[in-house]
Amino acid sequence: MSRQSCSCLMPVSFLSCPPWLSVYLFCTATLLSTELKTTQGMQVTSTSPQTILKAEGESVTLGCSYALSPVDTGDLDIEWSVVSPDSTQKDQMLISYTSGTKFLHSDKTLAEGLHFAAPDPSMGDASLSISVLSSAHSATYQCKVRKSPGVDMRKVSLVVMAKPSVPKCWAEGGELVGEAVSLHCKSAKGSTPLKYSWRRERGGPIPAAASQNSVTGELKISNHSQSFAGIYLCEANNAVGAEHCRINVKASKPPNRAAVIVGSVVGSLLLIFILLVFIVLLFWKLSSRHRHEKEFSNEIREDVPPPESRPVSRHTSRSTTTTRQPQVFYRQVGGSEVSSFNEGCTHTPSNNSHRHTPVKYTPVEYDGKDGYAV
Repeated sequence: MSRQSCSCLMPVSFLSCPPWLSVYLFCTATLLSTELKTTQGMQVTSTSPQTILKAEGESVTLGCSYALSPVDTGDLDIEWSVVSPDSTQKDQMLISYTSGTKFLHSDKTLAEGLHFAAPDPSMGDASLSISVLSSAHSATYQCKVRKSPGVDMRKVSLVVMAKPSVPKCWAEGGELVGEAVSLHCKSAKGSTPLKYSWRRERGGPIPAAASQNSVTGELKISNHSQSFAGIYLCEANNAVGAEHCRINVKASKPPNRAAVIVGSVVGSLLLIFILLVFIVLLFWKLSSRHRHEKEFSNEIREDVPPPESRPVSRHTSRSTTTTRQPQVFYRQVGGSEVSSFNEGCTHTPSNNSHRHTPVKYTPVEYDGKDGYAV
């Protein structure tokens, strides 16, 4: 009876084989196919990317949708784990769902913000959500759904990167026509690989004579001209973000070299003149100071009291403590001059003086230094 039913289902290609062999092979294949479909009834049906790139601070949902088979009658068991890069090490369990209960198994670093995306994972959605991503979340995750006799799994690679920081734009070299100019762009933070690109916002596209390096962020202009002037924008980007900066490039005509040379000569001569004036003033100041010190020393010598001395006289002696000086008087006696010393009083001649009229004699002053009559 079974042989007859199998022979009814035989394809035309089997007619070339012996009848008994064709019937046997076809029936065996049909039975194996039915058994295989029964054992693989559980299937994870998610179609999200196998590799996900995200920026630090963002959130992510790792998809793991599944479909059960009527033959799957066991308890539902869902597990999320981090696959160890070393095949000899165990995978790290993160979160699980068993018999209607959720369990967290990971450490605090990975468990923070970790939860099932669906309120009830038993309804066919075992997706995993991470609220705030950090570089520690970069790993390969595995979702395993088991309901005996069916079981299926799915792996997802998560790469968490840092966005580029706002780059800094600057120029090296002058902005004079004919000179070489280099524009630079650099981000202080950001996961590699970082790529830099320059474009001109105003003034049209960048002339072909300029060359730029997307790795270093340098835009090199070997012979600057007015055609390169304009506002340039540099963009730094990686797989998870981009930032930019701007710089205004001008083209100025070079100054007149003759005027520069003349200005340099005049400036040098003026500097020399100022130095000479300073030296002359300094010399005059030192000379005046020396002359003043010399005059001051002479004044000190004139104020010193004179040394002790005695006048040449037979009747009086000059004392250093006497303020009055002896005085000499002259009168004519009998046709001859007679001198005498007196203290400055009026001398009246005796009766033998032939009664001449009294004479007031003019005092003679003495030299205070040597004591001689002047």
